[in-house]
Amino acid sequence: MSPETVAPAKTPAGAGRTDRSRTRERAARRNRFLVHGTRVLLLVGLLGLWEWLARAAVIDPFNFSMPSKIWDQMSQWALHGTPQGSLWEQIWYTLHEALLGWVIGVIGGVVLGIALGRIRFLADVLGPYIKVLNALPRIVLAPIFLIWFGLGPASKVASAVVLVFFPVFFNAFQGAREVDRNLVANSRILGASNRQVTLHVVIPSATSWIFTSLHVSFGFALIGAIVGEYIGATKGLGLLVSASQGTFNAAGVYAAMVILAVVALLAEGLLAFLERRLFRWKPADPEGGR
Repeated sequence: MSPETVAPAKTPAGAGRTDRSRTRERAARRNRFLVHGTRVLLLVGLLGLWEWLARAAVIDPFNFSMPSKIWDQMSQWALHGTPQGSLWEQIWYTLHEALLGWVIGVIGGVVLGIALGRIRFLADVLGPYIKVLNALPRIVLAPIFLIWFGLGPASKVASAVVLVFFPVFFNAFQGAREVDRNLVANSRILGASNRQVTLHVVIPSATSWIFTSLHVSFGFALIGAIVGEYIGATKGLGLLVSASQGTFNAAGVYAAMVILAVVALLAEGLLAFLERRLFRWKPADPEGGR
């Protein structure tokens, strides 16, 4: 009698899926490590090249400064303060103006964008005026706001508002127009009122459009605050830039720009975190969740 053939054990389907998931996670981690490592190496290389070119007098260190002098300037401001006061006070002053202008601009842009996206009559009436205002170079409004509101924070907030409003408005308007008509029709069939459709269908559908504009608009808010401070202010990072330029201190100008870049990156990181929390239902990025 021939020996019985033993059937090979079957691997559970769930185990195979788990192994594939782990492999994808490891690949995603390696990819993130490679991306972040390359970014750091690129930054270090550019800073090192800048330092070498300035020390070798290939570029004029008086006009272009060098990373080591910029770092020394930032350290001096952090430890001993600026001519206008504490560095942290200048950062908070600018950040407060930018945040307040950003919040007002976002609220105004979202409300008006959703309203015009939902009510065609309003869009037809106000559309040409909004297009004309959007065509104006809004930075030139900063001197007008300075005349109207003075050297205080109100003129900087106004500059931030006009820069933030339009990108948020157009994204909210487009998001309201792009809502799935089947969802709106089904809501009508179920007896939803205009208010309920707007609150429970239109606004949630337009949220991704709105968040897209938020990433860009906070940078615009910082620009508005800085430009207003540069033209005329008693405190703020824009005043630091203006004072450094007036004394031909290139390191001071670059140092203020670095501080602004760090503030903008931190704000961008916070917005990205909030977006991930709000949109957890969205499928993960197949390239590693960037």
